[in-house]
Amino acid sequence: MIAFLPWIPLAAALVVLFSSAKNERFLKTITLTACSLCSVSVFIYFLNFKPEGGFQFVTARPWLPAFGIQYKSGFDGINLTLCLLHALVSLAGAFVACAPKERLKEYLFYYLILTGGIYGVFTSLDLFFLYVFFEMTLIPLFPMIGIWGSKNKEYGAMKLTLFITTGAVLAFFGLLLFYREAGIHSFDLVQLAQVLKARGGFSIGFQHFVAPMLIVGFGVIASLWPVHSWSPIGYAAAPTAVSMLHAGVLKKMGPYLILRVAVTFLPEGVKHAAPWLSVLAGIGIVYAGLAAIRQSDMKYMVGFSSVSHMGYVLLGIAAMNSVSLSGTVLLMFSHGVMAACAFAAIGFLYEHTHVRNLHDFGGLAKSMPFVALSLILACLASLGLPGFSNFVSELLVFIGAWRQFPAVVIAAVFGVLITAIYLLRAVREVCYGKPNPRWAHLKDAQGFAERFPFILLLGALLIAGIWPHVLLRVIEPAVGALLS
Repeated sequence: MIAFLPWIPLAAALVVLFSSAKNERFLKTITLTACSLCSVSVFIYFLNFKPEGGFQFVTARPWLPAFGIQYKSGFDGINLTLCLLHALVSLAGAFVACAPKERLKEYLFYYLILTGGIYGVFTSLDLFFLYVFFEMTLIPLFPMIGIWGSKNKEYGAMKLTLFITTGAVLAFFGLLLFYREAGIHSFDLVQLAQVLKARGGFSIGFQHFVAPMLIVGFGVIASLWPVHSWSPIGYAAAPTAVSMLHAGVLKKMGPYLILRVAVTFLPEGVKHAAPWLSVLAGIGIVYAGLAAIRQSDMKYMVGFSSVSHMGYVLLGIAAMNSVSLSGTVLLMFSHGVMAACAFAAIGFLYEHTHVRNLHDFGGLAKSMPFVALSLILACLASLGLPGFSNFVSELLVFIGAWRQFPAVVIAAVFGVLITAIYLLRAVREVCYGKPNPRWAHLKDAQGFAERFPFILLLGALLIAGIWPHVLLRVIEPAVGALLS
């Protein structure tokens, strides 16, 4: 049942908590088993999903009936696509998380809590649990970055937590106003949609007031410019598996919640805010891209790149039509898989060298061909090369946003050129040129555990890029239902 999806990793976290820290093999087995079960379950749901509007596989259990709260779960094409993204990234990240490290037990415990919380956000159809799971994801982030992170880890963990919590509090006020104004004593998103549709929706004035609160509040975790500065330092300080989950999946919760709540229930408010949202998205695309050019630290470079690419996602939301929103959801999937793969490759190099500077490498395509190829393919996907799903998704966003915001789209296309500059430079510096004799002893990724994460993520990017209909067939009907 879909209702158990978040609880599989949470239950595994309890097993890990009460297990011996010395039995690392058992801890790894539990972690990989839980993540594999969730991934297989999501894949089965995806294969059995009927491409039509509305929610499927819906389950509901009363929790606090007196307050209109129930534990309700279900899939439409939007959250199913994001659950598929999480299934891929969390499974790949689990293999990375199981690499030898100090205090492995605690690390895997927090990793499983983070994994379960994200599944909860993407499956919940009750506004109360949606927000509870959203807040739950912040709990493990702080210790995972603060304890197992790298340089500036305490600063990065604190800044990330303060920024995202501030945004969450702002969004919380908006949700309280939303609940009070609805006046039906229920947090059920499906019921709320039905009742409000029969009433004709919220008043225009209310939508204009509350929609910006939700856009900015949830936009913080989506690296909305200018409240993005926590993001690059958070990525740079985080351990590899956390960077994969954070850049790959966690950051997508912000746009998802904007779609699920603001666009669904406050469409006129979103349209009213769309001009300034598009401008902020365009500034973020160009500014973060130029900042990425200035970076020599690979994690900072990919961190700023991620901020830039989330601008495309927010631009698609601002345009708010079927083409742009379909591109937005597909781009969330594509960017998530790509970012996870890029951080996995950089993390592999860092774990073996404790160096992240572009200029300290060179010639790795010869000595480490598998990791180098994975990094090259991730970079090519990020810059929108045809054949990867990033190309299709960005093209849909450009087409969908052109009529409303042509100037911003032109700036966004210029952002693609900027992306090509810093990523191709990174490929040249790291993978080609004269080999650095300092790394003559380095070994390439060996065996199933080290290679599987790259194969899984790159395979997903290529399949969705060559055959985008495999995802668009479920995304487009859900977007149509959202806009109706």
